[in-house]
Amino acid sequence: MSKSSRNHPHLYLSNNQEFLKTVDYTSPRSGRTPEPLNCDRTAQAKKIETAIGQAIIKAHEQLQNRSSKIAVGKPGFYLEFEVVNDNANIFEDLGNKQKKIELVSVKSSGDQEGFVKATVFVPESATDFFTVKVEKYRDENTKKGNPKNAGLITRLENVDLGTVQSLFTDDLSLFPQNGQKVWWEVWLRRHQFENFQLITQRLNITIKSTQIKFPERTVILAIASAEEMEQIIYNSDTVAELRIAKDTPSFFLNLSSIEQKEWSDALDNLTLPPSENFDAVTVCLLDTGVYQKHTLIEKGLDVNDLHTCDPTWGANDHDGHGTQMTGLILYSDLFEILQSTTPINLTHRLESVKLLPPHPKYNDPELYGAITEQAVSLPEIKNPQRKRIFCMAVTNEQLLPNLGNPSSWSAAIDQLAFGEDDLKRLIIISAGNIREQILPSDYLDRNDLETIENPAQAWNALVVGAYTEKINIVNPDFQGWQPIAPCGDLSPTSRTSVSWENQWPIRPDVVFEGGNYASDGKNPAESLDDLSLLTTDYDPRRVKTKLFVAMSDTSCATALASYMAARILSQYPEYWPETIRALIVHSAEWTPIMNEHFSKGSQQKHKKNIIRRYGYGVPDLDRALKSSNSDLTLIIEDQLLPFKKDGSAIKTNKMNLHDLPWPKEKLEELGKAEVKLKVTLSYFIEPNPGERGYQRKHRYASCGLRFEVKRPLETDQEFQKRINKEIREEEENFRGSRENDNWFLGSNLRNKGSLHSDIWKGSAIDLAERGMIGVCPVSGWWKEQKQLERYEQPVRYSLIITIRVPEVQCDIYTPVSQLISNSIPTNISIPIGT
Repeated sequence: MSKSSRNHPHLYLSNNQEFLKTVDYTSPRSGRTPEPLNCDRTAQAKKIETAIGQAIIKAHEQLQNRSSKIAVGKPGFYLEFEVVNDNANIFEDLGNKQKKIELVSVKSSGDQEGFVKATVFVPESATDFFTVKVEKYRDENTKKGNPKNAGLITRLENVDLGTVQSLFTDDLSLFPQNGQKVWWEVWLRRHQFENFQLITQRLNITIKSTQIKFPERTVILAIASAEEMEQIIYNSDTVAELRIAKDTPSFFLNLSSIEQKEWSDALDNLTLPPSENFDAVTVCLLDTGVYQKHTLIEKGLDVNDLHTCDPTWGANDHDGHGTQMTGLILYSDLFEILQSTTPINLTHRLESVKLLPPHPKYNDPELYGAITEQAVSLPEIKNPQRKRIFCMAVTNEQLLPNLGNPSSWSAAIDQLAFGEDDLKRLIIISAGNIREQILPSDYLDRNDLETIENPAQAWNALVVGAYTEKINIVNPDFQGWQPIAPCGDLSPTSRTSVSWENQWPIRPDVVFEGGNYASDGKNPAESLDDLSLLTTDYDPRRVKTKLFVAMSDTSCATALASYMAARILSQYPEYWPETIRALIVHSAEWTPIMNEHFSKGSQQKHKKNIIRRYGYGVPDLDRALKSSNSDLTLIIEDQLLPFKKDGSAIKTNKMNLHDLPWPKEKLEELGKAEVKLKVTLSYFIEPNPGERGYQRKHRYASCGLRFEVKRPLETDQEFQKRINKEIREEEENFRGSRENDNWFLGSNLRNKGSLHSDIWKGSAIDLAERGMIGVCPVSGWWKEQKQLERYEQPVRYSLIITIRVPEVQCDIYTPVSQLISNSIPTNISIPIGT
């Protein structure tokens, strides 16, 4: 479809209650009682009873050696259970709120494949709790004649006293040896910060003042040996989990300048500054600082909008990376802009927060979640009224394979996005780059193995990978060199989530231009100016600073995504962050070569790998901003109350049925012509991190939302019953095949994270009967963790629906717009025909 044909604003439905019904919604029970595994009852009881008995003997010795000079809190100990990992969700049976027994961590077992290790804190007062469970398994039956507690006991392989290593959830190869002191990322149990602070003072252990607070965990950094950490474990009940604190990211590019100063002067003369209003849309860059006096940056960045996390660092760019990002955020690719003679009106302004310190301080480990929180707060305190988008291309190279598990940093990103009340934030972050040498023979296979970097496993952020359309090499010095990536495919350094475990979000969400690499056929590939983007430059290490530089990889892709987000928000200033994120993803499409990869295999596993490589594809600004007669987009911003308190129980509460204004007659006229329906649902979750298996009440997300579309011939009641059935299958970890009803991804693939998007293809006459969409909740820790009292919180969401029909003389836009009494909020001004 030609961009010129897009001359209508999208249709906005949130003020039209005649198209919405909120109905009571009761989800099925949240899980099945696991069936016991086949085993000799007497032998299994004896085996586990013996293991627990030996562990308790060790625990008594440990408690007797507890030092009164060191100890804080209630006495207790940790037990480590080795459990069969068969999706039975029995981890929560290891905890007991009444006895104050808490499951603190779950991790894979390095000893036996198919097992996991779950560590539980047990107060001294509840020492016999698990012994009694085993005795009941051995001696008592349920009403159905099964041994009591069989679902748990039959899955236990071993029990031992927990140690420091039991709480260590990083790869054991990273565990410090021989008294080595390291920075630990310490995850504290709820309300235990003051006790931890006290015991570290008594042990003369240094901790950092920065911390991140989550509903059930507080994360802090401490420098100690494993032996000192053992003293904390044995003499307090404070610690839930231990990880190694990672060093600062390393991602900077040093590419040569390819342009002359005259270009800058010409562009400067054509550039009009953004609105002088201080509530103008702003992109806040969290990076290495910005060189504000650059000719092309001054108009978009006021000197008063330069911030730093530490006054001793200064706010200026100490490396050049932040300045490079700035040019792309303000202008997009300067190579294209410089060739234009049309005046350029900057639609948004910039803010800069220096997140990273200058050399050599950056090698000192920091709690980057807390630093990011600080960085976000600085501009918000100074200018709270601004419409703001946050951009961060700072990532941490993982020291072990990252399978998608949340970190303290990524969880902090999620918490910042979730915000408080109506203060939500759109945070755009990069997927991270492969930093080692690029070999042509490794392309795509290597990308699929190199996982997304921390903190891009965050659920609520818009995570950006890189693709490229740059394949022309014109510099004679590189005659005979060949680009690594074909046009429209993944940039050679862009990381993916192909190797992640299935339950984690699809990452990246989308891909933007990130440049290409080339090879002479003999040596590792290189990044060439011809295959890069052009942006503003500042390098303090050079005596004479150049004004332009080539840039590539996921950093510049993230800057381009921020530019697009700012353009959308400038045109729709009242849209929620959830909606801006949804519009970017909803506008994305896979390139022809990406679609070729999809066509090579129809199995869902193949599709999963491809979407975890490219996300939802390449976004299009024009498609995100406007509709056309044959390509109609409806936008809904709404909310629902997912849970309610019923007596002492927390139950599901409401679902929303959107009975949409639908071009039914026009679709019927098209008959069997193929049409498309695209639906994107976007919302933010409140995180509850900590390595505890993320099953049922220990889920990471506060709750989830799902969308379902009514099928032809279904009544409203039948539609609601089907939704209940499919949610039941998801809640019970149903693993059977599902009827995807012509959806490209289907519910098993799309229902990851907090953004769900899918495309339906079929006949127009079939689509004519599909004008109702249900949005319903699935469980999360808001429901399962009743004591945290979050069950009465509403969840707001954005729902984007696009109908695309063949570009013939068929106007579906006009009849739908006529059905809507107020399609655009009164506080949104969108010029028709622009």
